[in-house]
Amino acid sequence: MNRSTRWIVPLGLIFLLFAVGVWLLVRLLPVKDGVTDWLAPLVAGGWMAWTLPTALFFMVILALLAMMAVWEFAAPGGSPRVGILRFETTRGDRLFISLLGSAFIHLAWLGLIGPNLWWALALSVVYAIGVFRLV
Repeated sequence: MNRSTRWIVPLGLIFLLFAVGVWLLVRLLPVKDGVTDWLAPLVAGGWMAWTLPTALFFMVILALLAMMAVWEFAAPGGSPRVGILRFETTRGDRLFISLLGSAFIHLAWLGLIGPNLWWALALSVVYAIGVFRLV
């Protein structure tokens, strides 16, 4: 396998592990009278409310970090560049900025609009794309 295609197998493995993890989480959800309770705690009586959305959030962060590691393995150096912020950033810096900004977008959405976060998620994805393209 040459250098330009050696990232395909690890990336596929990350996607496979993520899909299996989501499948296992969905299988753990309690079913009452044939209806799945999507927001029920995954660990009854646990120290943290591990619901499906909470677990998916942490799984996505883990998958992003793993994909960034594969990207760094395939193309080392982090491709530093100077964007609209006028200082040099690498891929890792841009990921951190996009995750931090997405957290603030979600917190502002919760405080100003309410608990329906689907539009905040869409806005966060657009923000992250903008950060990776412009910063």
